[in-house]
Amino acid sequence: MNSGGKRPVRAIVLTGNGTNCEREMAYGCRLGGADVVDIIHISWLLEGEVSLSDYDFLNLPGGFLDGDDMGAARASANRFKYRKIKGTNRVLFDEILQFIEDGKLVFGVCNGFQLLVKMGLLPGEEREGRFEQVVTLSHNDSGKFEDRWVTLKVNSLSPCVFTKGMDQVYLPVRHGEGKFYPQSEEILEAIKKKDLQVMVYCHPETGKPTDIYPYNPNGSVEAIAALTDGTGRVFGLMPHPEAFLHRTNHPRWTREDLQEEGDGVKFFRNAVDYLRGRI
Repeated sequence: MNSGGKRPVRAIVLTGNGTNCEREMAYGCRLGGADVVDIIHISWLLEGEVSLSDYDFLNLPGGFLDGDDMGAARASANRFKYRKIKGTNRVLFDEILQFIEDGKLVFGVCNGFQLLVKMGLLPGEEREGRFEQVVTLSHNDSGKFEDRWVTLKVNSLSPCVFTKGMDQVYLPVRHGEGKFYPQSEEILEAIKKKDLQVMVYCHPETGKPTDIYPYNPNGSVEAIAALTDGTGRVFGLMPHPEAFLHRTNHPRWTREDLQEEGDGVKFFRNAVDYLRGRI
């Protein structure tokens, strides 16, 4: 793909330890316009065989990381924060912080969102030079795994670069631990004050946030389904945009007049467009 004379946008999609949506995520990056899309096993980063610095767009897809032992994405968060990269004194978390500081993008979906939350990168509450976890994604109120489609309202005031120009989207959820819950009322108010709540579960008829099941499939506080950090460049959400890239992914594709392109492509295109303008 021609990148207009500028260096190509390079996307990396991590896989390994239970991830199962990496191919769909990579396809979303390609449809969004990324020039290079590599699916990389996390061990290659930890062994120093691949460097995160060679990429512009980090994708953390969904799956069942480490079998969701110790809670969804907890074991993987520990791996990122404490296991040193071979031959260095740095951990992968340090590389991600540098990646963000360099103005690049991070996209976490489902398990990827849980991972960003448990590493403390969302909503990005830094205390005394350390990122701490201040929100969680806990077990669904229904007490079961939820596999259904939901309507989402986009917060137009959010700084998130992934959702620019978007209003309402329809995406599937597939999770057992997706209930957004803040550590305290103060944390929740800080998130709302900065408009870091990017999307909320809404009623499909009114378009307003809801705590009614199944429109809010997990009981998330304030119906929050997605977060960004203060830069707008780190983004995590529970629903799966990579699962709606084409009209035939839609549950009613034989009964409704739908556009060929699914709602999920917009997130990836916004990311690549942002990087094109930055590079």
